Amino acid sequence: MRPYALTNCVLHTGEQDLVDHALLIEGDRILDILPSWDLPDSFGVIDLQGDHVSPGFVDLQLNGCGGVMFNDEITAKTLEIMHTTNLKSGTTSYLPTLITTSDTDMLRAMELVRDYRKFRPHNVLGLHLEGPYLNPKRKGIHNERYIRRPEPAMIQQIAAAGRNSVLLLTLAPEIVEIDDILTLADAGILVSAGHSDATYEQAIAGFDAGVGMVTHLFNAMSPWLGRSPGLVGAAFDRDDVYAGIIADGHHTHLRSIALAHRMKGEKLLIVTDATPPVGTQMDSFRIGGQVVFYREGKCVSAEGTLGGSALTMIEAIRNCVSIGLPLDEALRMASAYPAAAIAVNDRLGYLAPGYVANLAMFNDALEITGVCDRGEYLAVMS
Repeated sequence: MRPYALTNCVLHTGEQDLVDHALLIEGDRILDILPSWDLPDSFGVIDLQGDHVSPGFVDLQLNGCGGVMFNDEITAKTLEIMHTTNLKSGTTSYLPTLITTSDTDMLRAMELVRDYRKFRPHNVLGLHLEGPYLNPKRKGIHNERYIRRPEPAMIQQIAAAGRNSVLLLTLAPEIVEIDDILTLADAGILVSAGHSDATYEQAIAGFDAGVGMVTHLFNAMSPWLGRSPGLVGAAFDRDDVYAGIIADGHHTHLRSIALAHRMKGEKLLIVTDATPPVGTQMDSFRIGGQVVFYREGKCVSAEGTLGGSALTMIEAIRNCVSIGLPLDEALRMASAYPAAAIAVNDRLGYLAPGYVANLAMFNDALEITGVCDRGEYLAVMS
């Protein structure tokens, strides 16, 4: 592709806002950011007519979208559908999330993601294994049939696959041996505590062993009570632990998100926990062996258990802005902070020379108008 520049826009670099500047793109990388009047004549120009440009959003928890569920079809076609659907809401990089299932499906997903990343390393960043090493008391929508304690051989296989395949693994620290947590963390995998009934003390022991995040804060975990701080209290007590949060107003009250941000700051990041209805007109699907219905903006089983979400990242950003968070901070929660959590912030999450040109463009109403996918500009109709 001919080098080109994005002009007449507001650039949210992750560190500052710039106007009267141009973002120069060559190949799949950001070449430079220059004052508009210094733009070389050799560059093509795309006039964004006052829209905003930010780093593309990075979603660390995506079960499915576009009518597909990763657990149901562990194929490259599923990953392509998820990626294409993501682009419409500004998400350019993600972790396909495999919820509690068999060892056979886990190994299949690990192999698929490893091979897929040889061609699309900046879109699918790695695999999120959410389970199966969870506490049945906090299983949520997960299929209890497959919830189990880890076997040493499987832990070794996951660790051996490492960051070429698995980037994030959610487990309940109270049911997993400390040595297993250490093995996973030492392999460069971000271990996250979730679907857990851990006491405060058990959670802190897990953090000390290498657990670096909590999965969907407040949901499917022991709550913060005055006499028992639980996993939520432990997460708030540790400045070095990230927390993903589903900012849809259903999983978590929007004021709880604001309060969590006061306590976690740059360690609080947005996830969608999205499922097949996103980008479709579906009104039901299956997850964890149960039928889940999409009604009034949320996904629930017949028993009323939340089963993922129908949230997009740009909707989550709008929700965060609606409760008073600055736009720049909400954007960082969707890009810079998740990129830092999984240690890819040397190439994603910021607008800077040398970074991958994965970009989101949106108007003042926070509606996606375009994306750059590895340098390729694509207009998105709102």
